[in-house]
Amino acid sequence: MYAIVSTGGKQYKVATDDVITVEKLEGEVGTKVELPVIFLNDGKKIVTDAAKLAKAKVTAEIVDQFKGEKQLVFKFKKRKRYRRLKGHRQQLTKLKITKVQATSRAAKKTAEAEAPAAE
Repeated sequence: MYAIVSTGGKQYKVATDDVITVEKLEGEVGTKVELPVIFLNDGKKIVTDAAKLAKAKVTAEIVDQFKGEKQLVFKFKKRKRYRRLKGHRQQLTKLKITKVQATSRAAKKTAEAEAPAAE
């Protein structure tokens, strides 16, 4: 089973026990984070329906907060003696995917509670 989640304006393909690096998320090391699901594949069927994906959830744990490698930004204009060099290090978060769940248990309980009430 795998899912595609979005965070930081990017999309990542994740499965249980994967470790991914994303743009910085607020939280301390060891904090659990829930990521929004865009697409879900359980091996037998593909889920893209927004109503069903609202019940799906991907849980991850923050492993590390760190800075990425330095990216150099160099501006240059020939024959004008214009040169500018700047560096940038992006703040990043390392996540370990702990659970990819097709439906949450809370969603099942509320659905079961509403079904007898509707009858």
